[in-house]
Amino acid sequence: MPKIGLLFPGQGAQYVGMGQDLAREYPAARRIFEEADKALGFSLSAICFYGPEDELTLTINTQPAILVTSLACWEVLKGYGIEPAAAAGLSLGEYSALVVAGTFAFADAVRLVRKRGEFMENAVPAGRGTMAAVLGLDRGEVEEICRAASAQGVVEPANYNCPGQIVIAGETQAVDEAGRLALARGAKKVIPLKVSGPFHSRLLIPAGEKLAEELSRVQLSDPKLPVVANVTADYVHSKEEVKDLLVQQVSSPVLWEESVQKMLADGIDTFIEVGPGRALSGFVKKIDRRVRCLQVGDVASLQNTLAELEGVG
Repeated sequence: MPKIGLLFPGQGAQYVGMGQDLAREYPAARRIFEEADKALGFSLSAICFYGPEDELTLTINTQPAILVTSLACWEVLKGYGIEPAAAAGLSLGEYSALVVAGTFAFADAVRLVRKRGEFMENAVPAGRGTMAAVLGLDRGEVEEICRAASAQGVVEPANYNCPGQIVIAGETQAVDEAGRLALARGAKKVIPLKVSGPFHSRLLIPAGEKLAEELSRVQLSDPKLPVVANVTADYVHSKEEVKDLLVQQVSSPVLWEESVQKMLADGIDTFIEVGPGRALSGFVKKIDRRVRCLQVGDVASLQNTLAELEGVG
């Protein structure tokens, strides 16, 4: 039997129409969207299914929308008897993983990530901070470039996604300068990201402080499934540790490459990316080409994944 690791996407994976066909076909998925609408007091499902896109891409909507769609996909997958050995999620995706692990009640997680989106969006005035993906340089080079560019302001590594792809974040001028230095250093590309702020940089510390207040009001349980935390690339064992790490996560780099390596070292041989998009599967393939990557984001990808798993069962 395959040893399965679940991967949950973060912000950027959203698209109008996500989750719609699963909700139409599977009562388990439909129930998740209905629960989310009730928890929030407005129709998040309508924004997921019909847009408009500019409404869906507001961080305050994007974060709960991706969480809810990912968990709707998981509810359907779980109905087929899929049993994971571990889980991880990129940034926001860590909350999806923690719901699956039983740490958060679903309704609490939905409300919490909406607040998280609000705090992250408001931490830095619009236009003052940004992010960019640097392709083709190793981590030492990117760290050095950030140090050199920090004469222009705050800029630091935000996501260590996979070999040759590191995202940087900080004040716009400093990120632009780091991008110029990276290209001069031989980077293949520097891609500015469409985000509303410099996530996972120290500029987000105030957002983490507000998040800590919200977390103190939410009931948590110890994880019943091993979940790898972004901040440490190691498993979280207690609800207290979960709280601390989620607060740090907002302003700390995401150690995604090490998180995947941790799961590989523990014998995970099949990753299922659960939710919209396929970015995480792409990162995993760059970390280890031999590992099997599957995805469940709609009815077609669900059927493909079930067929593949049947073939290896």
